[in-house]
Amino acid sequence: MVRPYGKGHKRKKKGERYDKEEDEVEDKQVEEENTDDETEISAQDAEEKTEEEREELPELEGIPVGPSTQTAKKPGVIFVLEKASLEVAKVGKNYQILNSEEHANFLRRNNKNPADYRPDIIYQALLSILDSPLNKAGCLRAVYVKTDKGVLFEVKPYVRIPRTYKRFAGIMLQLLQKLSIAAVGKREKLLRVIKNPVTQHLPLNSRKIGFSHSSDKLVEMEKYVAGVGGDTDLVFVVGAMSHGKIECDYIDDFISVSEYPLSAAWCIARICEAVSKKWRVL
Repeated sequence: MVRPYGKGHKRKKKGERYDKEEDEVEDKQVEEENTDDETEISAQDAEEKTEEEREELPELEGIPVGPSTQTAKKPGVIFVLEKASLEVAKVGKNYQILNSEEHANFLRRNNKNPADYRPDIIYQALLSILDSPLNKAGCLRAVYVKTDKGVLFEVKPYVRIPRTYKRFAGIMLQLLQKLSIAAVGKREKLLRVIKNPVTQHLPLNSRKIGFSHSSDKLVEMEKYVAGVGGDTDLVFVVGAMSHGKIECDYIDDFISVSEYPLSAAWCIARICEAVSKKWRVL
């Protein structure tokens, strides 16, 4: 007589493989029952890693790169995205990037406000920058992202950001754990954690412009950038958080580009459009 399997048990077949979606369903069930302590990466933790230690890390799967048309013969644009919500925690069995949609119960159990955990904002902001004609014309020099925990990392202009948030969150998790991500089949690091402050990575002759709806200086963006010298690199500092104001002591000018509060992605779109017209990028 064949002994029946108990409830909840599955017969394992030789060579059987479970896809990622089944694993994620199981992890989501564990999430509701498990309240493991969070594991965070701070700016100091990231900077304590030496360059030699980073080189010893196993090479990651990598992400694809797009064609690069960047040129250093003319001034360019640099974006600094401040206060990005990219916090790593162990939820259930796995480490994940916390977000308000999937981890609301976990965040409440740990006395945190779910509304503060919006990694989708930095995802949309990066897509807006990297997909812009300004970048495709080779005018984007670099993108720097600083998390709300103070970790600073660089995104190369020719990186192809994943088209889905789920894949993007996986890339960010790898970056914050391994401190760098290489191109597919290459050793070149397309995303890498770098040392603070961000000012040491900015050009000396650049004009640093911050954006906030609370600024008293409301401008028409096209006219504003038209008045900046043609031989000056432009650094745009935009907040990548759900609410609040960026506070940076290195900004030369603080402006607002609309009478209404704008998302980071919309603010970036206005910036890119204005600069594209100034430099005749169609």
